[in-house]
Amino acid sequence: MKLPGEEEKGGGVGPSLVYMVIGVSAFVLIVLFTVFKGNDNKRGGSEYLREVQQQKEEEAAQQEELVAAQEEAAPKLRAEDLDFWDMYPEEEEEKPETDEADNTLSKNPFAEKAEREKESERQKEEELQNDPATDGKHTLVTNRDGSEEWVLISPYLTKNTFDFTKMEDKAGLKRYMENGRETSYVGVDISKHTGKVNFPSLKAAGVDYVMIRLGSRGYSTGQITLDENFKENIEGAIAAQLDVGIYFYSQAVSQDEAVQEASFVVQNLEPYRAHVKYPVAFNMEFVSNDKSRIEGLSREDKTAVTVSFMDAVRASGYVPMIYGDKEWLLKEVDLTKLQDYDVWLSQEEEIPDYPYRYAMWQYNTDGVLNGIDGGADLNICFVNYSER
Repeated sequence: MKLPGEEEKGGGVGPSLVYMVIGVSAFVLIVLFTVFKGNDNKRGGSEYLREVQQQKEEEAAQQEELVAAQEEAAPKLRAEDLDFWDMYPEEEEEKPETDEADNTLSKNPFAEKAEREKESERQKEEELQNDPATDGKHTLVTNRDGSEEWVLISPYLTKNTFDFTKMEDKAGLKRYMENGRETSYVGVDISKHTGKVNFPSLKAAGVDYVMIRLGSRGYSTGQITLDENFKENIEGAIAAQLDVGIYFYSQAVSQDEAVQEASFVVQNLEPYRAHVKYPVAFNMEFVSNDKSRIEGLSREDKTAVTVSFMDAVRASGYVPMIYGDKEWLLKEVDLTKLQDYDVWLSQEEEIPDYPYRYAMWQYNTDGVLNGIDGGADLNICFVNYSER
């Protein structure tokens, strides 16, 4: 049954609705196609990754099989096979070479000059310390042939302590003064070579003592002789009330000869024993312009001969003394074995530089003195032997 008015509107479906249905259907188809296409792509990528991974695993397995085969074929190493370090020599570590030119260029010229001056000063100080003339450990000796040498000063021998600013020289005679008082004694040494001596004139000139040569041994013959003027000289000195000392010129080449000389001295002194206050000196020395019989003696030999003479003199009740110049005392005898004896130094200098202790000093062998014609051997003694 139709409602009123239906026929007027027209029957069936309109075109707009049809287009809408077609559009929706097309959209659904497009969506379904896209989904199916995406799933296909995902499946293709996964298969590719699986293939690559499988290929890497196969290659790794092949590599492991190869390494295992190589290890199987190679000989096995033992612990001692690893000790191969001694097969190669040790090499010194190479020091990097420096470019001297670069170093020179990089240095400050002022600093370089200061460094050179400092090094120069250091070298000068070193030379000064090592210079025997200034080191205080050496003394200069002039040998009999005129040559010079520096001799080491022994730290074991007693040094002299004289202050030569206290030395006064009056009329050619030296006197040692302390606190305005004379503490030394004027002396001369005489022999047949001195000639005739006027002893009262010596006394008046201020002489306190005389050292008289008693005798000598020939430097070539070895014969012992009494000095020709000994008796006259000793009796003249005693008469003038001068103190008396004695010396003997030795050329002994053995200890037995030295004792023989000492016995000769003691025997000839016996009549004058009470008057001999000063020492009995042992004088051994070389001969000028000739060869003496002691030339062949060693330093030890000469020392032993000296000791034998002095000990024999001391045993007879006299004071022994060794005479010598600087060269003889420092080089020809061993002073460490002669420390028990007084020293009579011969050195013609204004101030002697002999380093060790001495009791008497012969400072002039050509002096002018009333009572002696020609040159006089002048001495100063720092010990009052007459009161010992």
